[in-house]
Amino acid sequence: MVRCIIVDDSARFLEAARAVLEYDGIQVVGTASTSADALELVARLRPDVTLVDIDLGAESGLRLAARLAEQANGSPAPLIMISAHSEEDYADLIAASPAIGFLSKTALSGAAVRETLGEAGGPSGR
Repeated sequence: MVRCIIVDDSARFLEAARAVLEYDGIQVVGTASTSADALELVARLRPDVTLVDIDLGAESGLRLAARLAEQANGSPAPLIMISAHSEEDYADLIAASPAIGFLSKTALSGAAVRETLGEAGGPSGR
C-alpha cells in the first residue's frame, strides 16, 4: 500500500483528500498545514509520496518541495504538486521543481496518485 502525506493549508481539504485517498487504497500517514510541520512529518514518517499544495497561504509549496529535496540530500520520496489552479498556470515552476508531477485537486484520487507515481517509476502500491 502506498503511504502518503498531504500538505495543504485548508483543514477542510485535508479531511476530504484523506477520505478520498483512503477509500481508494492510499494510506494517509499524516497531514500538515505548514512547511515546518511537513518537514518534520516527512523526516519522521518517510512516506512513499508527499502531496504538496502549491499555495500554502503565506508559504510557497514550491519552496517547500525544494526544502524537502534539500532535507533528503536531493533524493526525496516522490513529491506531487497539487492545486485548485490549472497546471498551465504553474507549468514552468513545476518543471523546475523536484516534483514528479502535478494533480488538480478536483482530479485527486488514489488511481491518479498511483498513475503519477508509475509514470515516474515510483512505488505503484500494487
